[in-house]
Amino acid sequence: MVSAGLVERVHRAGLDSKASAESIVGELCDAARQLPLASGLAVALPGPFDFAAGVAWYKLDKFAALYGQDLGRSLRERLGLERIVFMNDAEAFTIGEWFAGELRGLDRCVGITIGTGIGSAFLDDGRAIRTGDTVPPGGELYRTSFDGRPIEDCISARAILRRYADKLGTPPPRSTGVKEIAEAARAGDAVAESALVEAFQVLADALAPWLARFGATRVVLGGSIAGAFDVVAEVFPFPVSATADAEHSALIGAALHFERSTGPG
Repeated sequence: MVSAGLVERVHRAGLDSKASAESIVGELCDAARQLPLASGLAVALPGPFDFAAGVAWYKLDKFAALYGQDLGRSLRERLGLERIVFMNDAEAFTIGEWFAGELRGLDRCVGITIGTGIGSAFLDDGRAIRTGDTVPPGGELYRTSFDGRPIEDCISARAILRRYADKLGTPPPRSTGVKEIAEAARAGDAVAESALVEAFQVLADALAPWLARFGATRVVLGGSIAGAFDVVAEVFPFPVSATADAEHSALIGAALHFERSTGPG
C-alpha cells in the first residue's frame, strides 16, 4: 500500500548479474510473474541505464551482458505488458525514505546507497533533481572524483576491501566482506576500524560541498554497507542516519514513482 507507506508482501528471487542476457531477462520475467501485473510493472535498477528508453548500458561486472539491450521491449514482449516504468534504484530508495522513512517530510534531502558502487539521489519535495549546478552530473555522485580518482575507487565495497587488505599487508580470507570488517571493528580490531573510517571520511568530504550547494538538511545511507554506519557515524559533520529498511524503502519508492508517472504532474 503506497498510500500507507507499507509493503504488504515480498517475494525474493535469485538473479545472476553475470549470466547471459537471455538468462537475466528470463529471471526478471520469472520474478515479475509473482506480482499482480494488471496495471504494469515498475523496475528499479542501477545505472548506467537509459531509464526513459529502457535500454541498458552496463559495461563492467554486473549485467554486462545486457549492454545495448532494449530491456523494456524484452520485458513487455515476454510479459505481455503495455507499460513498464524504469527508475534508478538509488532514487527509488531515497524516495521511499522520504515518503515513509528517515527523510519523511523533508524538503531537500539526499540518499546515498553503497555496495558494489555508489548511488545517490538529491530530492526536492520528494522528486529527484538531476540537472543544474547544485547536484553532481545527473544527480549521480559516482560520476565525480575525489583527489583525482573516481570516487568509487575510494568508497565502495571493493574499495573498502582493498584498503583493508593494504593495511593488513596480506589479502584477507575470501569470505571477508564489509560486514565482516565491521564486525571486527566492533570487536576492537583497529585495522578494520581505520579502513572503514577512512573510506567513509572520503564520502563525508566529497558529499559536504554538494549538500551545501543543494541546501540539503539530512542524508540517509542505504545499500549493503550501510550496516557499518555505527562504526563510522562520527566522521560526518552533517545530519546523517542509516536506513532501518533499505529493501522496503526501494519498493515503496518504485511504486510511488509508478503511480506518479500514470497521473498528472
